[in-house]
Amino acid sequence: MAETAGDRVVRMLALIAYLENNRGVPVEQVAEHFGVSAGQVLMDVDTLWVSGTPGYMHDDLIDFAADDHERNLLTLTDSRGMDRPLRLGPQEALALLTALRTLQATPGLTDDAVLSSTADKLAQAAGAAAETSTSVDVRVADSSGADVSAHLSMIRAALRERRQVHLRYVSAADTVSERTVDPLQLLTDSHRWFLMAWCHRAADVRQFRLDRMLEARMLEAPVADHPDIALPESAEPELAAACWQVRLVLSSRARWVAEQYPVTAVTDLDDGRFAVELDVVDLAWLHNLVFGLGPDVQAVEPADVALGLSARARTALDAYAAAGLLEDEAATRYSDSARPDHADVP
Repeated sequence: MAETAGDRVVRMLALIAYLENNRGVPVEQVAEHFGVSAGQVLMDVDTLWVSGTPGYMHDDLIDFAADDHERNLLTLTDSRGMDRPLRLGPQEALALLTALRTLQATPGLTDDAVLSSTADKLAQAAGAAAETSTSVDVRVADSSGADVSAHLSMIRAALRERRQVHLRYVSAADTVSERTVDPLQLLTDSHRWFLMAWCHRAADVRQFRLDRMLEARMLEAPVADHPDIALPESAEPELAAACWQVRLVLSSRARWVAEQYPVTAVTDLDDGRFAVELDVVDLAWLHNLVFGLGPDVQAVEPADVALGLSARARTALDAYAAAGLLEDEAATRYSDSARPDHADVP
């Protein structure tokens, strides 16, 4: 399992305390003590050597004996106080307590045991500063809605109890589906919450946005073991890699597409037309965009994507015709325009 940045910071702080009490220690001995390679220890020392206290001039940095380092020995000569317990002033304690209260007021974190324990311990140590912090009115705007908060609480419980969850879910393409999942991990990008889960319908791992869950309920069935699934080290969700690189040629009045969507390239063409290139994850999303633009789309590349658009357009037109919603002339005209035998879309 890959080491996280937090793990490395903890080890480097422990390394300072260790070297404060052990001078001239061989690198191999330090590596054995911390359970890492000798090369990793030297990388940690190189990082500490350029770390220190504000100012960051030569006398502000953590220092080691250079002569010993050349002989593969580690001798700490200046810890810059990193080996001493943290001491907080009243203002610093007040700021930390207020920040913790803000986190506790965030949807999905109100019952977080680590936050509660940390806040209680800090309040006991802060004394008068803790009393002052209660006079600060903390309000957190919840744009996620009550449903997301309820889903968070339920999914946290399902993770603790290792029970399956049934979802009624709407995708980015506005398609509603019913799924039974084994919850694996909750992730957030600071704006939205995601559930990483094994989806029994897809027989694979999927990420589900909580704000797209129309319904979510915990089941009695226990989750299965998934030893082959590597959970992300980061608390942030992984964005899906683009599966298609698509080029659209658009008329001038569709210029807003280049401004609203994260296109990778924009090329001006003749007659005010222009081309945009997009990395597309979900073709259903692209279909909705192209059909919404209508005649402003003049070409689509690559050809297989254009043919997929044509096939979906014909299916839609057939459905309209079967329902008697298209006149024969209109059906013929639009059917012809939705049948690109190559990348061009008239």
